[in-house]
Amino acid sequence: MAGTLSFDPQLIIDKYYPEGTPLRDIYMRHARSVADLALEIATRKHLALDPAQIEAAALLHDIGIYLCDAPGIHCHGTEPYISHGPLGAALLRQEGAPEWAARVAERHTGTGLGKMIPETELERLICYADKFYSKSGSMQRKTLPAVEASMAKFGPQNLARFRALHSQFS
Repeated sequence: MAGTLSFDPQLIIDKYYPEGTPLRDIYMRHARSVADLALEIATRKHLALDPAQIEAAALLHDIGIYLCDAPGIHCHGTEPYISHGPLGAALLRQEGAPEWAARVAERHTGTGLGKMIPETELERLICYADKFYSKSGSMQRKTLPAVEASMAKFGPQNLARFRALHSQFS
């Protein structure tokens, strides 16, 4: 049924990101920005995606960051930050979240890592929207040239995949 979820993403967020902590504030600000942009794109492009799924996927795409060592954003785990996608996917599966939510978490990093390239329209949409917001610095929306410069740092294939996403969603 469109607009209805079989789980509450906020319960998962609340379990791992306690209210009143700097990490929770960063997490929620970033996730909400990504969700708002993804929903705006879906409306503008008339995407045949459930808005409730878009919002849930955006809110949960970075659920694994607390497990990583990124003290600049108050993450004091032990894993490398690049691992937050697969770690988040495993956590979502453990929590009984739908597979589509776990796959978004798993495949959103960069424009995909190794064999974990965003495949579905939902995965691609969240991956794309995520690139416009950082969890550090001003957290304001990045310009397209800034996003492209960031993607280029990870190689021409990464930039090419981003440009394909931009072509689809801009």
